[in-house]
Amino acid sequence: MTPNKKTVQDYMEAFKVLDHEVILSCLTDDVTWHIPGSFTISGKEAFDKEIENENFVGKPIIEVIRMVEENDIVVAEGTVQCEMKTGEVLNLVFCDVFQMHNGKIKQLTSYLMNTAAQ
Repeated sequence: MTPNKKTVQDYMEAFKVLDHEVILSCLTDDVTWHIPGSFTISGKEAFDKEIENENFVGKPIIEVIRMVEENDIVVAEGTVQCEMKTGEVLNLVFCDVFQMHNGKIKQLTSYLMNTAAQ
């Protein structure tokens, strides 16, 4: 496994258990996270606040189906299930595009689709 894929794998595993310290260790200080149609945030402090978003409870169930890499871009595809504070369970598929810099995540674009909308 390449160093970039290992960083993304560590990030995903840490997100499953909401381990802020490990998640943040995978990021550059000037990280940007963009979810089209939802938000764009910059910096570790803003990223840290979104790890446990106020709309959700508990830990997400994340399954990475595949990861591919070319140069300093890693793409991870998979599923995520999380419970909202309303009690509704959200089932999503995702495609995360990670732009890496020196083995850390510099930019993350998360494409999400609710599978209930099909």
